[in-house]
Formats: sequence, structure tokens, C-alpha cells
Amino acid sequence: MLEGEDRDRRRLPRHLRRTPAPETPFSFEIRPAERSDVPDIREIYNYYVTNSVVTFDEKRWSHRQWVEKFDHLEKIGMPFLVAVSPSGQVLGYGLVSPWTGKSGYRYTVENSIYLGQAATGKGLGRALLEALIAECEKLGIREMVAVISDKGAEGSVALHEKLGFTEVGRMGRVGFKFGRWLGTIYLQKSLTPQKKKKSLFGRRG
Repeated sequence: MLEGEDRDRRRLPRHLRRTPAPETPFSFEIRPAERSDVPDIREIYNYYVTNSVVTFDEKRWSHRQWVEKFDHLEKIGMPFLVAVSPSGQVLGYGLVSPWTGKSGYRYTVENSIYLGQAATGKGLGRALLEALIAECEKLGIREMVAVISDKGAEGSVALHEKLGFTEVGRMGRVGFKFGRWLGTIYLQKSLTPQKKKKSLFGRRG
């Protein structure tokens, strides 16, 4: 609203003033990601690649890279969730991936959560992380790890700690982005598996 407009509005009798439209409540649904969500997921992630140090990636991911990641996680049965608005827009996503490629780590996963800029600060990150934890427990996963940048990700560290993650270590100056050195914070949470599985992620040597 222009400054002059605001003065004119104050001079009007109250019954003639235009009532501001009420804000639409923030609402969302969390569901499994679909291939059709990939363009939105890519856009959300690439924002952080080019504008932050919460990811150490320096090159934007292509559509093909995300499709390959989606297909891989689907093949090995790892949870990949999106939060969508009532209109179907992807507001954020969360996924877990194997901690390493070695089969001995098959009951441990690493989580990743990214939110669109319009969806931050509204409880969506917590909802996605809680949903990921619940899905992992259904699969029999026992440990979840978060690897978080030690710069610019204080909110992510606080969120994980609120949900029972404990800091288990740090590494300093292991990343370099935007002309500065970065470290990582490791947080871990023990889950309560709801069932046992013979093997997760297939067999790896």
C-alpha cells in the first residue's frame, strides 16, 4: 500500500474502510513422493545449493540426477516424503538414504529435509522429520543420523535436538564453499523398530 493511500484510508469513516482479507491458514499434507514431484523438489534443493551452505553441493542438480535418486530410493524401499499444499504445490520434502554402501550399516540411515522458502518457520520441518522417523521405525531401522553444516543451520540442529537427536561429534574445516571453510555436526537418534527385516537395501559387500 502506498503511503498516501494509507493516510486516505485513515480519514475514511470506519464503516467505509476496506477490511483486509483474512490470511489463509497454513495447511499441508504429507505423502510419499512421486516422480511428478521431482521438478518441485529439484527447485527447492537448488535454491540451497546456490544460496546457502546448508548443503556442500556447489552445482545445481539436474532433473535426471533427481529422477535417478528417486528411483534408487524407491528400489531399496527408503522413505521419501513430500509436504504439499491443498492446491498440490510441493512445500518441502524429506528423505532418508543408507548411511553408507556397506551392508553392515543396513539398519542406519541419514535424513535430509529441505523446505521451500515460503514454508519455513511454520512447523513443516518438524512434521516431515516426525513422519520420516515413523516410517523408518515401521521398516525396522534402528539408527538415524543427521549431518548438518556448522554454519547457517542452527535451526536444523535445534529441531533435531527437540526430537531426541544427540550430538555425537563434529568435524572442522572439511568443506569449502563460497570462499570459506565449513565443518559438520553429527547428530544421532536411536529408533524403536516396529518389526524386524532380514535385510534392508539389498546385499552389499
